[in-house]
Amino acid sequence: MIRSEMKQKFFDALSALGKNTVTRTEVKKICSDIGLKGAQFFTKQDENRIGRGLYRVPGAVCNMQTNVIPMSATVEKSKDKIVNVTTDLDSTNLVPTAYRNYVPFGNFSDVLAIVESKRFFPVFISGHSGNGKTMSIEQACAKAKRKFVCVSMTPETDESDLLGNYVLIDGSMQWRDGPVTTAARQGAVLCIDEIDYGAQNLSSLQRVLEGKPFMLKKKGELVNPAEGFTVFATANTKGKGSEDGRYMFTNVLNEAFLERFRTTMEQEFPPLKTERKIIEKELVSVGKPDTEFAEKLVTWAEVIRKTFADGGCDEVISTRRLVHIVETYGIFNDKTKAIKLCLNRFDMDTQMSFFDLYTKIDAGVQNTANTVPVPPVETEEH
Repeated sequence: MIRSEMKQKFFDALSALGKNTVTRTEVKKICSDIGLKGAQFFTKQDENRIGRGLYRVPGAVCNMQTNVIPMSATVEKSKDKIVNVTTDLDSTNLVPTAYRNYVPFGNFSDVLAIVESKRFFPVFISGHSGNGKTMSIEQACAKAKRKFVCVSMTPETDESDLLGNYVLIDGSMQWRDGPVTTAARQGAVLCIDEIDYGAQNLSSLQRVLEGKPFMLKKKGELVNPAEGFTVFATANTKGKGSEDGRYMFTNVLNEAFLERFRTTMEQEFPPLKTERKIIEKELVSVGKPDTEFAEKLVTWAEVIRKTFADGGCDEVISTRRLVHIVETYGIFNDKTKAIKLCLNRFDMDTQMSFFDLYTKIDAGVQNTANTVPVPPVETEEH
């Protein structure tokens, strides 16, 4: 057993270096100088370890200084210095650009009120895919001139991806803030998109969702969110999973986690009049202004959604799908082709039934899917 006086001698020599961090090489040299075989009592402690072969000097954590350098800059190689990596989130204008074709609807006015208040007020927004949940938050930030940070969850997203982590660059350990930490530091509006895809990795966000200072455990830093920081989460479910299998890999969210959101908003598809206005604007954008085509597309989508709600079909046509049809029409200048290409993501029966329904709404588009060409009849010459 190492005697207490030898341990004290080791820590005295460690402090005498005048550093916040030390390398494994420096630890070995101290041991050699004072006649100590090893310092496992120091190197094996998790609170002392920063990264591979790098250790924090006890008592120097609070005084630890970090230098911020651009990602593209040349990094000075050093094994006893931790620097902060500046990412695009730190150097880019985070205020989103207003989308000229955006038409507000649904919860937009409430989302805008929250964004403009600059108060911490986390909100959970659920609804079908393609109905404008994320865009409503982004465009509210554009209108209010607020910084906007959006991160999409996946089953592989972990605490390091969200809060930050140490990375090895050019032989030196550097800290890189994650999007959550960056948004908190800058007082930005954070959007966690598809939050129910990452249910196994969300406990690290519970403190964040309380609007209180949260700890970067690997760095030993307490982050105090700046004024204006708030969180929106979007999902296709309400955190209860997808029983009908439409949204595969969505998870059941912890009840304690969901309780931290102040309110939940349900986003529906836009009303018929609003959606028609959206599609009319998109048609103008692709150089194909056509109010009649917009009317028929929106009517078609509305019929399918009502059939879906009644259990008559398993798929819906989202607002995003209608926009895709318009964009495809703008390229090929063929309505039939545009609709068929954008229906190809569905199974064959659904494609045929949806297209057949459209031909009943728009007489100008003929359903030739099941038409068998008839060979010409040969006549006998006399």
